[in-house]
Amino acid sequence: MSGKANDANGAAQGGRPAEPGLPTCARERRVATGGIELCVAELGDTARPTVVLLHGYPDSKEVWSEVAHRLKDRFHVVLYDVRGCGRSSAPRPLRGGFTLEKLTDDFLAVVDAVSPTEPVHVVGHDWGSVQGWEFATVRRTEGRIASFTSVSGPSLDHFGHWIRKRMSRPTPRRVAQLLGQGAKSWYVYALHTPLLPELAWRGPLGKRWPRLLELAEKAPGGGYPTSSLADDAAHGAWLYRDNVRARLRRPRTDCYAHVPVQLITPTQDAFLSERLYDELEQWAPRLTRRTLPAKHWVPRTRPDRLADWITEFVDGTEPGMPAREPVATGRYAERFAGQLVLVTGAGSGIGRATAFSFAEAGARVIAVDRDPQSAARTADLARLVGAPQAWAETVDVADEQAMEKLAEKVATAYGTVDVLVNNAGIGMAGSFLETTTEEWRRTLDVNLWGVIHGCRLFGRQMAERGQGGHIVNTASAAAYQPSRALPAYSTSKAAVLMLSECLRAELAGRGIGVTAVCPGFVNTNITGTARFAGADEAEQERIRRRTSRLYGIRNYPPEKVAEAVLRAVVRNQAVVPVTPEARGARLLSRLAPRALRGIARVRPPL
Repeated sequence: MSGKANDANGAAQGGRPAEPGLPTCARERRVATGGIELCVAELGDTARPTVVLLHGYPDSKEVWSEVAHRLKDRFHVVLYDVRGCGRSSAPRPLRGGFTLEKLTDDFLAVVDAVSPTEPVHVVGHDWGSVQGWEFATVRRTEGRIASFTSVSGPSLDHFGHWIRKRMSRPTPRRVAQLLGQGAKSWYVYALHTPLLPELAWRGPLGKRWPRLLELAEKAPGGGYPTSSLADDAAHGAWLYRDNVRARLRRPRTDCYAHVPVQLITPTQDAFLSERLYDELEQWAPRLTRRTLPAKHWVPRTRPDRLADWITEFVDGTEPGMPAREPVATGRYAERFAGQLVLVTGAGSGIGRATAFSFAEAGARVIAVDRDPQSAARTADLARLVGAPQAWAETVDVADEQAMEKLAEKVATAYGTVDVLVNNAGIGMAGSFLETTTEEWRRTLDVNLWGVIHGCRLFGRQMAERGQGGHIVNTASAAAYQPSRALPAYSTSKAAVLMLSECLRAELAGRGIGVTAVCPGFVNTNITGTARFAGADEAEQERIRRRTSRLYGIRNYPPEKVAEAVLRAVVRNQAVVPVTPEARGARLLSRLAPRALRGIARVRPPL
C-alpha cells in the first residue's frame, strides 16, 4: 500500500475534526515545514487524482468548502491553511516569513504528505492563485504539478512585466490600463502601511467583514469566514509586504508555466482588471481562458460553476479519467461556456438559431417551445454543435400556470438561468378595424404576456441568487416603426420594448442586464404561421405564401440575429436593431418621426 493511502487512513482515524464549514467527512492532519505546522484537510478517495485548493486573502481554507463538497466524489480534495491563517501556525518573526519561496516550501511539504507519488492539480483563488502561479513556473515543482487553475489572482512576475511594457511604451490605451489597475489596487497600498491593517482587522473591519462581503458580493456564510479572520488578515498583510514590491520591481524572466493553465476571470472583479491577463499566452502557452459574470469571491458565490470547470479541466489533463466534453471553441466561448441559457420559441427560426449559437459557445441550453418535437430536435442538435448539456421543455408561454411550473422545474433540475431569451412570438397582420378581440388577446398573450411571465419568473430567480444575469427580449423593428397593416403586432412589440427599458433600469443595481433585440425582415417561418385579420382561410394562405416568398427574396438569415443576441449580452446593450432596415427605421424614429409616419400610411403589397 502506498504512503499516500497510509497517511490518509491515519488521519481519518486519529485526526482532529475539521473546522466548521467544511463537510463533516473531511479528515484533518498537521504537516510540519520550516518551523511551522500547517493544518491540512482532505476529502474523497485518496486513490483518485488529487486536487489542491489554495485560499486567498483574508480567507482560510473554508472559503473553498462549497467547491470541495462538489469535487469530493470525483477527486481526492486537499485544502490547507496558509501559514499564519486558520489553524496553521505563524512564523516568527512575521517579517520575511511569507515570501513566495517559503510558501513554495510549504506547498511541496503538503504535496509530499498527501500525494507522495503522483502530481497534483492546483487551484488557487486570490493570493492562492498568486502562489499557484509561482508553483506552476518554478523549476523545483516540475513533476509535482499536473495542472493549474487560476481564479482572480495574477502572477506577480507577469504583473511586473505587464507594468514595465506599458511604462516603457506608453500609449493612451496602455496609460489608461495602468491607471485603471492602479485604482483597483488601492488596498495593496493600504496593506503596506505599518500597523494600520493589523489595527483595522483586529478592530472594526474584522467585525464587519462578513456583513461587507454579504452586501458587496452576495457571499453566503455557512461557516465562512471563520472566527480566526482577524488574526488571518493581520498575519496575511505580510504576504503583500514580503513579495509585491520586490517582484514588481524585479520580475523573473523565466516565469513560464510548465503545466497546462486554466484562467478563470470574473468580469466584475473590483480588484483586478481583465486587461491584466492580456498576452498571457506568452507566459502560459497551454492556456485555456474562461470568463464568468461575477465578482471577486467566486468560490463562495459560484461554487457550482467553478466545480464544473475544475472537473472538466482536470479530466482533460488526467490520463485514464472518463472522457469529458471538449472545451468549447466557438465565438464567445470564454463568456458563455458552462452557463445556463433558456430560449423560448426555440423550435425554429430565431429561437433555434439562438440556441445553437449559445451551444457553440459551450453553454448549457434549455430549448423551450410549445411543439415538443421541435423543442426536442433543437436540444438534440444543440448537443451536436457544442452544448455540454441541452434539454427540451414544452410550454405555451401565454399560460401563466404552465410557465410557473416550468420555472420551478428549471430551478430544481437545472439551476438558476444565467441568460434568458424571451423569443416566442406570433405574427398578426390586418387593419385595426378588422382585427377581432380574440385576435388581439392571443397576440398580446403570446407576444407580451409571454415575455412578462418569463421576466417575472426567471428574473426573480436571478435577482434572488444575487450574481447577476441577462434577459434578452425579442421585440421588433415594428416596435418603433408604425404600420397600418400591423396594429396588434406592433403594439405588442412596442410594449416589449418599453418593458425591456423599464426592467433594465430596475435590475441594473442587481447586476442583471436587459436587452431588447429588434430584428427587421428575417427569413423565418413566422410568415407561414401568421394570421391576417379579415381574410378567410383561402385568402390567408395566399397572403402567407406571398409574404414568405418576399421574405425569402430578402433572405436575411436568423443566424445573424442570433449572433447579435450573443454580442448584445456580452456588451450589455439596451436596444439592438439588427437588419439594415431595422437600423434605418430606428434612426428615422429619432431624427425624422414625421417621415416614418408618412411611410406608415403606405398600403403594403399583399
